[in-house]
Amino acid sequence: MPDSSSAPADDSPSPDADTDASVSEDELAALRQAVESKYDFDNFGPADMAKMTAEEWEAAFDPDSWIVGEALLDRVEQELRYRIAIREVFAVLERVTENGDPRILAYSDEGYAVVYPDGSVEGEGTVLRDVKPTVALCSMDDFDVNDAPETVRLPEPEEVAQGTGDFGNRMLQIVAFGQLLGGVALIGAWIYLGDYKEIIAPVVGIGFILVGIFLFVVVANARLSDRFRAEEYRNRLRAMGVEDGSRPEFVPTFDGDETVQPLVEGPNSEPLSSEGQ
Repeated sequence: MPDSSSAPADDSPSPDADTDASVSEDELAALRQAVESKYDFDNFGPADMAKMTAEEWEAAFDPDSWIVGEALLDRVEQELRYRIAIREVFAVLERVTENGDPRILAYSDEGYAVVYPDGSVEGEGTVLRDVKPTVALCSMDDFDVNDAPETVRLPEPEEVAQGTGDFGNRMLQIVAFGQLLGGVALIGAWIYLGDYKEIIAPVVGIGFILVGIFLFVVVANARLSDRFRAEEYRNRLRAMGVEDGSRPEFVPTFDGDETVQPLVEGPNSEPLSSEGQ
């Protein structure tokens, strides 16, 4: 028979337990403050998410205050539309349903992501990498979702080609032409004057000509890159099914695809609804 005198006199918590709990709360508060100073949550992205440790994640995101349900999907929809509008995310965005439950579907030619009302995300590729941080931020009550424009559309291929700036190319051409003209003038003057002992003028002239040629090569390379970028973008649009109205094969199907709601427009201002048309 066990000795009753060895049993604790009562069930009240010990002072040591209170001290441990206090220390744990203090450590959590200190870690949360360190995380907030280390990461910029206004511009939180996939790279930041990859750097975070499990302890930092738990400190930054309090599960008891997470937003879930339809409210979360609305916030994710608005934030993703904003990020697509500013060209930070390249994807088709749709509202779909599965067994009557709403989902957010984002996909491109390089992957997809499905966002569930409970905040879970599944998918693959670069789209999943871009969507995960957005869902994490939108589930935080103190995160202010960016206002998306009323109309969000994918850019025209020609708009992508103009990314390097035609004005900048023209300015470089003017500078290059001036360098060539100056170099030819210096060499011509040196030959005309016949002062062949003076070599500074021809050396400087050759330098001007070389700089001018280099700048022309830079402009030509930029324009060639623009053409390749535009063609690559056209191919990506085709792979996303924008032209033929079908999703890529790796994107899952849903039983509510007949009532899919497109959330972005195509390059021709047509709603991007790949299914149910």
